[in-house]
Amino acid sequence: MRVLRSYVAALGLALALAGCTATTSDPGSDPGPGPSSPAPTTETEAPDPGPRPKVGECHALTFGQAVSVVGRTAPVGCRTAHTAETFLVGRLELATKAGKVRRVDSRAAQRQAGAACTSRLPRHLGRTPRELRLSMAQAVWFTPSPQRAEAGADWFRCDVVVVAAEKRLLRLPRRTRGWGDAPAIAMCATAAPGTPGFQRVTCGSRHSWVAVATVDIPGRRLPRRDAIADRMEAPCRDAARSRAGDPLDFTWSQEIPTRAQWDAGRRYGICWVPA
Repeated sequence: MRVLRSYVAALGLALALAGCTATTSDPGSDPGPGPSSPAPTTETEAPDPGPRPKVGECHALTFGQAVSVVGRTAPVGCRTAHTAETFLVGRLELATKAGKVRRVDSRAAQRQAGAACTSRLPRHLGRTPRELRLSMAQAVWFTPSPQRAEAGADWFRCDVVVVAAEKRLLRLPRRTRGWGDAPAIAMCATAAPGTPGFQRVTCGSRHSWVAVATVDIPGRRLPRRDAIADRMEAPCRDAARSRAGDPLDFTWSQEIPTRAQWDAGRRYGICWVPA
């Protein structure tokens, strides 16, 4: 029986989204007059809020686009190669109790979109929130550009993506509803957690370790690492033993959340075993 206690930083989208301030280009936004632009006329055009996203649309997002939160990418056919599917479109509440209007890229607006998208993803994929902890599936969200918002756009769009490996998204099937139990999106790794060769990947990729359980960590403040490790030891040991051929000879690793992960909302550790 061997245990490896490790402290590994997440490579998924959730942590990247926590501090994201990047924006995607809005295909319908006005880039402003360039050197070859015609002289402006005296007529003014009405602001254009642009098209509203639709549930079921697919998108060929790059990893960089997936961690941007403002703008609207053009949809592609779901029969073609794509990495994201829109599973929810909602309306942002931008008016405050004081009668002011929040910016679409404000923290409050982004929190509203993020909470709605992450809470709805388990239902879309047909899994519980705890089960999805062991998946590489993530919810990402987009809101209109500030220019579109000023013209009246108030939507937010929730997409499901799967992080295949570091900074690379998995190509999705035509439809993802009820897809949460697919082995191809389960969380695995290329090496033991805490070692230089460790990289989080989907279990459909080449791997040598697999995530098998999570352990809740109570409290508002991040406990000491030793305290977390002690709390995780028995559940991880039991999960490893249940999968081992020999109940007296097995190995597991305990992945403890970092400070950044804790602040981003990850209040649990992950138990790993060799694949």
